[in-house]
Amino acid sequence: MTSSFSGLGAPSFGFLQSTAWRAVLALVVVFVMLAMTGWTAVRGSKDDANPLATARSAWEHASFRGHRLPDTGSAPGTLAAFFRSLGRADASALADRYPLVVGNMGGAPVALRYQANKKALQEAGEVARKRMNDRRLTPVGRQEAGRLMHRFESMRAAGRQILAFDPAGGGRAAEVFGDLRRARRVSVVVPGVDTNLGTFERTARATSAPVGMGKSLYDAERSARAGSRTAVIAWADYTAPAGLGVGAATGQLAEAGAVRLNALVRALPESVSVSLMCHSYGSVVCGVAASRLPSNVGDIAVAGSPGMRADTTAALGTHARVWAMRDADDWIQDVPYLEVGGLGHGADPVTSAFGARVLSASGAKGHAGYFAPGTQSLRNFALIGVGALTSVDCSAQDRDCSADLA
Repeated sequence: MTSSFSGLGAPSFGFLQSTAWRAVLALVVVFVMLAMTGWTAVRGSKDDANPLATARSAWEHASFRGHRLPDTGSAPGTLAAFFRSLGRADASALADRYPLVVGNMGGAPVALRYQANKKALQEAGEVARKRMNDRRLTPVGRQEAGRLMHRFESMRAAGRQILAFDPAGGGRAAEVFGDLRRARRVSVVVPGVDTNLGTFERTARATSAPVGMGKSLYDAERSARAGSRTAVIAWADYTAPAGLGVGAATGQLAEAGAVRLNALVRALPESVSVSLMCHSYGSVVCGVAASRLPSNVGDIAVAGSPGMRADTTAALGTHARVWAMRDADDWIQDVPYLEVGGLGHGADPVTSAFGARVLSASGAKGHAGYFAPGTQSLRNFALIGVGALTSVDCSAQDRDCSADLA
């Protein structure tokens, strides 16, 4: 019998051999990559890959004083009313029992969130300490556990105000500088790529990390207008791209981040004036979020932006004033400012065609220096944060960037 597929010829053993070798090589590459990142496949491991989700599930199936607890996804106002109905001791007991839930709950009292996150950080530190001595992990994995343990200890230090904390994956966090409960103006710093718990703060080049950015901005705002009731949130509470790969070139992570950013802002009092200070990929997040933000967001300022997923400020669909700046030595100016098939983030925000108010970034020295003390970029961020808009330093190409605000 002749085969109806005889034209295809006999199976090629060489092809199969080549395919097999490719598969083996692929497996080797994957294994090496996983080993280098400290991965280990330990059957029966009791480590919880998503402790926040586990804690929320426990909360949603629990009762307190004979009553069901509110849905964790409830509106901030609903959750705020629930906590107002509790006595201080009962609220504290809930924070102690469900620290990850309460610590990440928009609508929960700010001080209670700080308290809950200290407990959550303590628990995460204990897990990391055990992993440091777990011989089932690679040396790299144990070393990473040690770094995280020290990071958690640092974040629990006296005086620190951790507004959000999630240890899953690379981890997410947010920290407050100033008195958020009394603030009339709140600045939210939205950082860019490679933002996670491991890079949340740095000793060297401190102002290139979210904590250093937030603290530097808060100090600059107090200098710009002494006595102003301001607070700054260093917001690393979204999953940022790792490195300059496909994740950084597309908007998928920005879309998810925009949802979280919108939730953060909506959990703040409506009477508070909010400014977003968005750096690098953080400006993509802010651009995606722009049309959904509440009316108390008055200003969106971007620095070192690869684009905001829009071609003009009008296309952002926001009522907020949009400001942009870029240092002359920032390598980001060399990226293609376009969007094709989902790749790229659209027009350059510092061009006149985009329509933003263009600020001076003198002194920033590259892509990571916008929050460094003594720079025009930091001063401009601070002036926007305190509402002194007519005092900003405009760029040479847009000398009247604030003239209509006088």
